[in-house]
Amino acid sequence: MKSPPSQRHAVVTGASAGIGRAITELLLESGWRVTGVDRDPPTLATDHFNAFTVDLSIGTEVERIAQQLVDADALVHAAGILRVGRIGELDHVASDLMWRLHVDAANRLCNTIMPAMAARYHGRVVFIGSRVAQGMPGRGQYAATKAALIAMSRSWAAEFAEHGVTVNVVSPAATATGMLNDPARSESAARVPPIGRLIEPVEVAQLIGYLLSPAAAAITGQNIGICGGASLRC
Repeated sequence: MKSPPSQRHAVVTGASAGIGRAITELLLESGWRVTGVDRDPPTLATDHFNAFTVDLSIGTEVERIAQQLVDADALVHAAGILRVGRIGELDHVASDLMWRLHVDAANRLCNTIMPAMAARYHGRVVFIGSRVAQGMPGRGQYAATKAALIAMSRSWAAEFAEHGVTVNVVSPAATATGMLNDPARSESAARVPPIGRLIEPVEVAQLIGYLLSPAAAAITGQNIGICGGASLRC
């Protein structure tokens, strides 16, 4: 069995803002080498950080970049968008975009990166899900993509557990990111959790940092919520 390299390498999608940036900053502070993958230009310029500007909704672009990331010890798929709409007013173009960005990109990245992890008997994969995966009015199309991540993670966790690779989902409730100000969600305001405030991106990042650590080697196939008490509501 091969040991992981002294400086671990993490790939973080959506690294230019929000939860993805918070994860990137935390990992860099913890001694990781990080490759950010985002449609937007990088917003960090520091040692041990490299960035690829890629539209993750384009499958061929995802596959091209994945081939350059097979040395990754960890993959965190944090890139995402939210589009809302109720039945009778569904936007199928928006639905297709969310599916390609959240689900298809995860498929293509993992299809290349995870076998390489398994060959080294070491790897961590975390998808950023959402509490909305359980269902919410006006969020059906978005919820479907996040629910798909849970199903994929459990399936792949079962496939790779014996090869030292863990796969988990972290599902926050409403989080204080720029996504909350997106005009595309103006008719579906975020619900503040019972703790009386939004989840902070750094709180999500801290949990992911643990899941990527050696101490979390026995945690796989799980959907872990950071809900601020939202799941306690009747």
